[in-house]
Amino acid sequence: MSHIKVLLVEDDPDWIKAMTAFLNREPDILIVGAASSPEEAIRLAGTLVFDVVLMDIHLTEMGLDGIYTAIEIHEIHPAKIIMLTSVNDEEVIRQAFTAGAVNYIDKTRFAELPHAIRSAHHHPFAMEALLKEYARLKREEQLKELTAAEREVFELIEEGYTQSQIEKKLVKAESTLKNQVNKMLKKLGAASSKEAVEKVRRRGLFRGKKRE
Repeated sequence: MSHIKVLLVEDDPDWIKAMTAFLNREPDILIVGAASSPEEAIRLAGTLVFDVVLMDIHLTEMGLDGIYTAIEIHEIHPAKIIMLTSVNDEEVIRQAFTAGAVNYIDKTRFAELPHAIRSAHHHPFAMEALLKEYARLKREEQLKELTAAEREVFELIEEGYTQSQIEKKLVKAESTLKNQVNKMLKKLGAASSKEAVEKVRRRGLFRGKKRE
């Protein structure tokens, strides 16, 4: 029998030990790695082979680090992410799904984890369709204040066009383009074009400079 490989991300070593023992008793589930910090989780995501991530939402005193970590992991690995928390807050739940989580489970309901892991791995299609539509709506929500001209410029920047290439493609003067870019950045709350693209790509869950 092939195992569903799981990466556990949790800052409490006792919880890691308990969940590893609990889940490894399942015949088809195997914990292949555990991380206690966002940095370690991102590093492991680039080196391990896994199918599902169990992600604690509160990894540090900074707050909802698990949500930002989930976004970064998704950028390098297509695993299904299940968020774990001891807090039931509607806004936090929305942010978890915005980050691409396929499930959200209170830690007191840990007995449900084997079923949740199997469901995420074997039957992800309905949730993936919902998440795809949710991501589209979040993108539109972020771009709704842009004029048609500003959005056209943003989408070309998003595709990798340089400012000079955009000037030629849209036949715009440098001053006109700079003015549109500045207005676009102000509306998106970004300091640069690169930050604007990253913020929209991350569905508004952007926290400044990305970790190295």
